[in-house]
Amino acid sequence: MLNDKCALVTGSTSGIGLGIARALAAQGCRVMLNGFGDAAAIERTRAALEKEHGVAVRYDGADLTKPVQVAGLVAAAARELGGVDILVNNAGIQHTAPVDSFPAERWDAILATNLSAAFHAIQHALPIMKRKGFGRIVNTASVHGLVASANKAAYVAAKHGLVGLTKVVALETAGTGITCNAFCPGWTRTELIEPQIAAKAKALGVSLQEGERELLAEKQPSKQFVTVDQIGALVIFLCSAAAEQITGAAIPIDGGWTAQ
Repeated sequence: MLNDKCALVTGSTSGIGLGIARALAAQGCRVMLNGFGDAAAIERTRAALEKEHGVAVRYDGADLTKPVQVAGLVAAAARELGGVDILVNNAGIQHTAPVDSFPAERWDAILATNLSAAFHAIQHALPIMKRKGFGRIVNTASVHGLVASANKAAYVAAKHGLVGLTKVVALETAGTGITCNAFCPGWTRTELIEPQIAAKAKALGVSLQEGERELLAEKQPSKQFVTVDQIGALVIFLCSAAAEQITGAAIPIDGGWTAQ
């Protein structure tokens, strides 16, 4: 469906981002990976994606908290892949604490990674997309871009900001062949959620499996995790011709969380 398109996915060395990158490669996209991790493991992932799907897959380890490196990442994707048709702003970090004891440095890091990096990437990718008259910008928001939870001030602020940024970019690009949307997942079983499962289990004095069930029951009516494959399929749809009139949307994929 997306044969010969070029995609940049931030935070794509693991979890949701890697799942999205894999889904895009399966549809024929050339892909630029980005994220932190063990260099050898990242290279194995990159090579495996390239071999499995027969498309060019590159990697750039840009630090998204540094605007100049975000600019370099977009330039590298355009140079090495032939453009940036699809930009998925997925990179995200988390820290939980009450507002009055929330470490200032964690606030700054979360806002830089989860929100400011998306702004800088979009700013540099848009001229490339405008020259082609085509672009798909997909932002990984969260249910926390739509509703709040205690002890997540920075994450909730950043994700609400990302939904707002999505709407502004959609308005500014309407009718140009470029769309900008966000998807808002609920609990998804990735590395990011593991500490919260462990904390819930510890607080209740139960097993990790029971902690998982309690975590889901608290927020997600389906009592099932969203899967990375489901998210990948949603992103593919948003990048397709069928979604060309969907722009400025913040789409929940949350097992009913935000319906409550």
